Amino acid sequence: MESTIQNELFDSLRLELRRGCLILAVLAQLRVEHYGYTLRKALADEGLAIEESTLYPLLRRLETQGLLTSEWREEEKRNKRFYRLSAAGAVILEQLLAEWNGINDSLHKILEDKEEKQEKKER
Repeated sequence: MESTIQNELFDSLRLELRRGCLILAVLAQLRVEHYGYTLRKALADEGLAIEESTLYPLLRRLETQGLLTSEWREEEKRNKRFYRLSAAGAVILEQLLAEWNGINDSLHKILEDKEEKQEKKER
């Protein structure tokens, strides 16, 4: 029973962590134009799989927020919606990257400090 609760908690926390990372990854990928399928494939190729049911609502939300632009075009005799980072999205992406790098640096320091203290304890 306790194992099930821990698994559910881990899954919940993992999803929360991924949610913010996915926004950053999508914005970064869309510095180059993609339609949904090629965006999903590009993200998956880099090790960050995303379900369609997560991707398309995220794209609509980011576009509504003014971070993306999109246009319908015919390609291979099919209409496809192509997405690209907007000028405002590029600014936000740079700000988010700076924030993410700061958080990442801090986490590395925290984890290194803990490892060093643990090593000293073991000596």
